[in-house]
Amino acid sequence: MEQPHTEQLFVRLIDHFKQFFHLNNTEQEEIERLFTSRVIKRKQYLLQEGEVCQHYSFVVSGCFRMFAVDSNFREHNLQFAAEDDWITDFQSFYDQSPSKLYIEAIEPSTVLQIKHEDLLYLFINYHKFDRNFRIITERKLIDYQNRILQNISSTADDRYEAFLKQYPHLINRLPNTQIASYLGITSEFLSKIRKKSVGK
Repeated sequence: MEQPHTEQLFVRLIDHFKQFFHLNNTEQEEIERLFTSRVIKRKQYLLQEGEVCQHYSFVVSGCFRMFAVDSNFREHNLQFAAEDDWITDFQSFYDQSPSKLYIEAIEPSTVLQIKHEDLLYLFINYHKFDRNFRIITERKLIDYQNRILQNISSTADDRYEAFLKQYPHLINRLPNTQIASYLGITSEFLSKIRKKSVGK
């Protein structure tokens, strides 16, 4: 897979920020100075359990999953992130504490990453970034809250429909095993749900 030039990567990120606010030349230069690009192979980790999450990552291309492993070594997917989305372990990143999670590339991917101290520098010196990342964090919090409510009160069919609404661009990119892990069901049960959904 041919990788885009660094300039193209930053155009993607700057265009993303411009959805929220105008960027002057100085702010664009700061973005290019503070963010670094990284190419990630399929099944390569951005983060593993026990590590301190050092980066907030913007997905330029590819797809990631964030997951936990329970005491029986079962994996539980918590979040997916593809193009123009962000991924990090919030607790580990902001507290600079060891993570309890993993972040793994499902596809060959390219990200732009900013370190914890550099993001704080942006927050202090350019307040619009503080507001922007607060919106990002709030949206992720809403997603997590809705997911908890779905797991408490929704059927597997309803959870699958909610997944389709949240990740419509990923439904044909993720294997059944990954979607089933996110929904908390078996791959076989997911296949039955998908067949019913197609038949409607």
